[in-house]
Amino acid sequence: MSMIHQTRVRWVVRRSLIALTLVTCGGVMLSAQAAEDRVLSPMLATAMKRDLKVSDAQLAQYFRAERIAYTRDGMVRERLGANFAGSWIERDRDGGFRYVAATSGRAPALNGVDVRRHRYSLRELQTAAASLDDVYARSADRRRLVAVQAWHVDVPNNRVVVTVGRGGLAAAVDFVARSTADAEAVRFLISEDMSPSLLADVIGGNEYTSGGGICSIGFAVTKGGTKDFATAGHCGGPGTVVRIGNATVGSVQAQNYPGGDMAWANVRSTDVLFAAVNRYSSGTTQTVLGSTEAAIGAALCRSGRTTGWRCGTITAKNVTVNYGNGNVRGLTQSNACAGRGDSGGSWITGSGQAQGTTSGGQLPANQNTNCNEAAPITWFQPSNPLLSKFKLTLFR
Repeated sequence: MSMIHQTRVRWVVRRSLIALTLVTCGGVMLSAQAAEDRVLSPMLATAMKRDLKVSDAQLAQYFRAERIAYTRDGMVRERLGANFAGSWIERDRDGGFRYVAATSGRAPALNGVDVRRHRYSLRELQTAAASLDDVYARSADRRRLVAVQAWHVDVPNNRVVVTVGRGGLAAAVDFVARSTADAEAVRFLISEDMSPSLLADVIGGNEYTSGGGICSIGFAVTKGGTKDFATAGHCGGPGTVVRIGNATVGSVQAQNYPGGDMAWANVRSTDVLFAAVNRYSSGTTQTVLGSTEAAIGAALCRSGRTTGWRCGTITAKNVTVNYGNGNVRGLTQSNACAGRGDSGGSWITGSGQAQGTTSGGQLPANQNTNCNEAAPITWFQPSNPLLSKFKLTLFR
């Protein structure tokens, strides 16, 4: 227990943590010029400038940083080796963007990369977060942990963040004490209200109904000779009937929830798949070109039947969220807003890389979206683990 007494409470978040039961349906590397041509389409640029509050010059600078992240991340990881402490795209106070990598060892000079020193390597922080997963899995009475809402590695700030509901700090401290996490590496994020709960309510982001709830399509996929789509696991289990519009098109074929938040459903052979995501603007869509994973700090947009087309940045990866009926691991966190019914909807970068499907997020009490919040928190299930889990192929 003496170890835990060193842990400090740093942040207070004035909103409730309610997951979006947003119940509603192998990567390709682009050349720099192709990516820029695709990304800087007027419709996408307008949405990103609106939601990220950037100018044309800042947006162009962001895409330069994004290309560096895509093309040099592997080299950076190899150069820094076991000392690698993570990488991300960072926005400066003047609004500009840069690609940053961190190391827990000596900081070598890397062309085009801002290299910083961190205390802990990424592997050390991931091991600490994994030990929290183990504590939760071994807990005999998980009701005591209902106020321990989420935990993840905060790469830019080199720590493990544990989100705690009102009155749950003592339980959270005990939770961390029973793990092998270094208390100096842990910070608590205090949420003032309730625990996460799921929001229950072929083009990505369009509405479908499943078992009486409303969700959104993630991405068109195929499995062998069948036509299918990826979505959130909490939208329904195997055999759940799926309807698009007034037509019954198929059913959920497989689900991983909790643990993950992923599922896939089939559609009819006569239905048409599109490698596209609805931008909810005069019938326009964003083309899906691959599923290369974006860096922390990267900009991306999401699509869903409730809140439409919204953009933000990736703020954390490998987040574990306790939805109350079993935790979900490996989620990615973003500040793009969402609402009830957006679950399962698409997340995609400006260069057309599918990033994931909406899982949940923080909602203010008695509200259906977090779009009026100054700093919304939304989680999504990454695409590549979903595709790998179910042996699906992204349609493109």
